[in-house]
Amino acid sequence: MALTYDNRNSDTARLGVGPMAIEESLEQLQALKERARLGGGVDRIEAQHERGKLTARERIDALLDPGTFEEIDALAHDWEDNGVRYYGDAVVTGWGKLSGRTVCIYAQDFTVFGGSLGEVVGTKISKLMDMAMKTGVPVIGLNDSGGARIQEGVASLAGYGDIFYRNVQASGVIPQISVIMGPCAGGAVYSPALTDFIFMVEKTSQMFLTGPDVIASVTGEITTVEELGGATSHVSKSGVAHFSSPDETDCLEEVRRLISYLPSNNMDDPPFEETGDPVDRRLDDLLSVVPSDAGVQYDVRDVIERVVDNGEFMEVHEYFAPNIVVGFSRVGGHPVGLVANQPLYLAGVLDIDSSRKAARFVRFCDAFNIPVVTLVDTSGFLPGVSQEYGGIISHGAKLVYAYAAATVPKITVILRKAFGGAYDAMGSKHLGADVNYAWPNAAIAVMAGSQAVNIISRREIQSADDPEEERKRLVEEYRERLEHPYIAAAKGYIDDVIDPRDTRIKIAHALELLRSKSVPVNPKKHGNIPL
Repeated sequence: MALTYDNRNSDTARLGVGPMAIEESLEQLQALKERARLGGGVDRIEAQHERGKLTARERIDALLDPGTFEEIDALAHDWEDNGVRYYGDAVVTGWGKLSGRTVCIYAQDFTVFGGSLGEVVGTKISKLMDMAMKTGVPVIGLNDSGGARIQEGVASLAGYGDIFYRNVQASGVIPQISVIMGPCAGGAVYSPALTDFIFMVEKTSQMFLTGPDVIASVTGEITTVEELGGATSHVSKSGVAHFSSPDETDCLEEVRRLISYLPSNNMDDPPFEETGDPVDRRLDDLLSVVPSDAGVQYDVRDVIERVVDNGEFMEVHEYFAPNIVVGFSRVGGHPVGLVANQPLYLAGVLDIDSSRKAARFVRFCDAFNIPVVTLVDTSGFLPGVSQEYGGIISHGAKLVYAYAAATVPKITVILRKAFGGAYDAMGSKHLGADVNYAWPNAAIAVMAGSQAVNIISRREIQSADDPEEERKRLVEEYRERLEHPYIAAAKGYIDDVIDPRDTRIKIAHALELLRSKSVPVNPKKHGNIPL
């Protein structure tokens, strides 16, 4: 006989005590779980849909392979609202398959107390993260929460702290992905910030420490929720978020795509996928893609898409610090991390934001055994008072540190130019890169000839009958004498000067060699990266 169950304490007492036949017990269990699946109830589910948002369970079903989700702690509860007890509380936790691979997942349920985090919610998420670390599988958090549950006081803060601690312990051990699908405010933002990648949905997700009203009262600045913490702001201005999608369905599909490049943990190799693209494919049209004139712009993604398998490239942080491009792809079916200067923006120079963007990406790849392929075309670090005052020295040092510390296979190709400290910072042989190539027209020097002659030949230019003609002559002489790849090749800093059309072949062969790369164990606890 079916039971009518409304989650009230009296019903709980009636259903939950005393010995009974197994059939009756199963019937009551089904009633409890059905109530848990309804979250905050039909009315609140409808309100969630009216906001253009899926429910926690709908999101899990949309992300995971059909029928694979195994829920845990569906009957956990503590807080009551006018005598109504919400089983599972404000989060759904469990594990399942994503493209055939196991992941742990939690989804905050906005229909229950606005998804707020109390003691039960914090305990459930912490328990799930412990399980993910013990089993060595990625953890995915679908965030949609009003923040800490004020009514529970310090217990809610303890819940956040417990999660933060596990975020740090899991860092570099298992991939951690945060998907912001609603509000994420106050202390709640620190858990996503501690994870590896953050996805956001346009118009419906926000992240901020303090809202517009508080900011207006404290600083007098007037802003909106979307301007302050929306997806567009965080993927382009703050760099807090890595990906932005127009709707939840597209967002979850991008999460699936990202997972396809990542190993389950730091002891696994990245997943191989047969792509059908031969590694010996020659790039016959590449010479027309990159202009020989170093002053002419081009899109480095056109190079990347020719080098990698089938032109498939998942760019990370696409709209933040666009003067450098980072992302995932495959070469010969094996995942690689790409780092490339982007001549379309600021002529590909390195600045504060691009340095930290690339540094964090390299460190992620190193943590999870993903080889790093670097394509270099940069005139150096960006000069300027604002850059110096903003700490370009320490931020540039992050990039140097990331490359030098990385032990994964590192392959670097200098496409057109590599000047000054940026030559060193962008995966040079001196920072431990394994294989370094250069195209024959590549310029490698302390600085470009057009700048160098103004310093080293200033008096000679000033005393010439025709200073401008003398300057041009000296620049050409400098380029022929110093601004070419053969000096670096002669010293072994470049392993080979290659035909640009062979770039994919050379990278693929180097990756094949380096798959057996091993490095000695370093006994130190950790270094002190310039933060």
